[in-house]
Amino acid sequence: MEYTKPLARLIEYFQKLPSIGPKTAQRLALHVIKMPENEVKNFANALIEAKTTISYCDICFNMSSSNPCEICSNPARNKSVICVVAETKDLMAIEKTNEYLGVYHVLQGLISPIDGIGPDDIRIKELLFRVNQNNVNEIILALNPSVEGEATSLYLTKLLKPFNVKVSRIAFGLPMGSELEYVDEMTLARALEGRVEL
Repeated sequence: MEYTKPLARLIEYFQKLPSIGPKTAQRLALHVIKMPENEVKNFANALIEAKTTISYCDICFNMSSSNPCEICSNPARNKSVICVVAETKDLMAIEKTNEYLGVYHVLQGLISPIDGIGPDDIRIKELLFRVNQNNVNEIILALNPSVEGEATSLYLTKLLKPFNVKVSRIAFGLPMGSELEYVDEMTLARALEGRVEL
């Protein structure tokens, strides 16, 4: 089907977003066109404002409009515990739990030789600098249970050993309501490894 040029262009831009296929892009574009003009302008302004004001925190490399970010500048946060994550979206997921009161370090990726990403391409040096300069008691590795996550965790554990700091890793368990027969082997192995005494 041929769309009028402005609609086709809008669909094309929505399709460039991650996880947005042609049908979803079409639905989003049609929804935007049906929105009141002032809402569309507010939406466009929000996109521009986010793009122009958000950068990376100089301390933890979280995305923020302030520097240092809201978490690093919060005096209530425990600066002696650093949770290491791959991306800002991982930080957001942990923050949603309202359980963690330490600070973060966002690596901006994971070691992945296949993709040409080595240790020097992510924020490892900055993490080591933080651990060396500050009174850090524990590093929590909250990296994905993937080949890249495993490689990065092993590499970081080796580098952090000389600092005499506790290095722990989040447990990977089973999702609530899941049935054991449908859970993959790696998740089951991790769940067994991370078991706790009752």
